[in-house]
Amino acid sequence: MANILWVASGGAIGAVLRYVTVMGVHRFAGTAFPLGTLVANVAGSLVIGILWAMAEKTPLTPAAASFLFIGLLGSFTTFATFSIETLDLFRDGRMGLAAANMLASNVLCLLAAYGGLRLGHTWA
Repeated sequence: MANILWVASGGAIGAVLRYVTVMGVHRFAGTAFPLGTLVANVAGSLVIGILWAMAEKTPLTPAAASFLFIGLLGSFTTFATFSIETLDLFRDGRMGLAAANMLASNVLCLLAAYGGLRLGHTWA
């Protein structure tokens, strides 16, 4: 039961952080391209890579891992929103932007996670 509370707490914080991130990016970059979701997903991928690498050297408690990986970063990043925003671009006939979103999201998130792992191993 305690882990559920840690996940819920992390999830609440991550969801608010994602909302603030996405709204902030939209304020500066507009909404024609889902850049806010991309920024949140890339940032979350970088952070999870760093934390994962550091946890390999100094393991986290189950509560801390649940809070960080499932709760906080699970709600900060969002594959479901990426999916629906990409489908909206397709539906609106913006094929190039939809393809760019798919490519950028996958490539940048994987590169960020890899970079995070490298950084985390360096810092740990």
